[in-house]
Amino acid sequence: MSIHDRYRLSVVINARGTYTPLGVSRSSQGVADAVAQALPEFFVMDELGDRASEAIAQVTGAQAGAVVHCTAAGITLSVAATMTGGDPRRVAALPDATDMHNRVVMPANHVVNYGHSNLQGIRLAGAQVDLAGDETRCDIDDLEDELDGPDVACLFLVSSRLTSGEPIDLVAAVRAAHRRGVPAIIDGAAQFPRIADLLATGADLVLVSGQKYLGSPTAGLIAGTWPLVQSIRAQDKGIGRVMKPTKEAVIGVIAALEEWQAFDRVKWEADELAKVVTFVNAVGNIPGVEAAIERDPTGLQVSRAVLRVPDAKRVATELEAGSPSIYVMTDRVDADELVFELIPLDAEEIDTVLARLWAILT
Repeated sequence: MSIHDRYRLSVVINARGTYTPLGVSRSSQGVADAVAQALPEFFVMDELGDRASEAIAQVTGAQAGAVVHCTAAGITLSVAATMTGGDPRRVAALPDATDMHNRVVMPANHVVNYGHSNLQGIRLAGAQVDLAGDETRCDIDDLEDELDGPDVACLFLVSSRLTSGEPIDLVAAVRAAHRRGVPAIIDGAAQFPRIADLLATGADLVLVSGQKYLGSPTAGLIAGTWPLVQSIRAQDKGIGRVMKPTKEAVIGVIAALEEWQAFDRVKWEADELAKVVTFVNAVGNIPGVEAAIERDPTGLQVSRAVLRVPDAKRVATELEAGSPSIYVMTDRVDADELVFELIPLDAEEIDTVLARLWAILT
């Protein structure tokens, strides 16, 4: 009996990408085996955290790293670390930020919703958010104006396809913060494959998801400077207690990082592009469908299939209503476009998607 049958759960084909409400991603058998080995065992959790820090540093080039419950937790704990340092009294006081620098400067067009607003994630630490610019643009002068004020704890930046308006120069933004002695944090969301590039901006901390393209269990990875990473780990005796990672998550992250280092990424990228090309060519034969290949706008080495179809909203609804349920990206349905990410899908699942599209559209 499958796990879906055992617990009466819907079978899902996830062509929507690394989407939290669908379980995010698939872990490899090697990661699953490591997690299974960890579950019945005991560990000294601080020691396990040290091993994780070493693994993150080795893969990313950062001074140190930490595993937290998820990327959303990483936002709260990273901001908290800039407010408290390693001071146990301050750690214990949060979210009461009395007598602490607690202003977080953030471009207004970097406010995004991952299921909750990242503004809420920042405020959970007891911080106040000051937005620079507006929803369409934020330039360095806008950031400079906000950074010049008192009690700035950090600059918070987002690197994601979900940001709006003109992209900001991350290197220039980090330098603007550092001129004032203010640490800079970048939320890289799904961009684990680009973490080295994000660290190269000079950011003090970079946050990424462990389970999205790395394929670990649910976890957030933080890479950055030794003092700030230690301050993040100190939050375990404060608000971080409710955001702690499990033993199996930390072991799963370490196993996934080991696999990543042994991974032939050039071959993987070529194979994934070939998968999208084949899908686009096949779906382009359906009458009334226009299909194209689209590269990830943030620079990830990921390609997706974009389909322009009549009444895209109806098509997406029917794909989800079938069995198995097929989920696709629907943020462009108003333009009659559906976006398919095929990375987690095998050949049989892709054939199922194609058959369902033929059935719905013809």
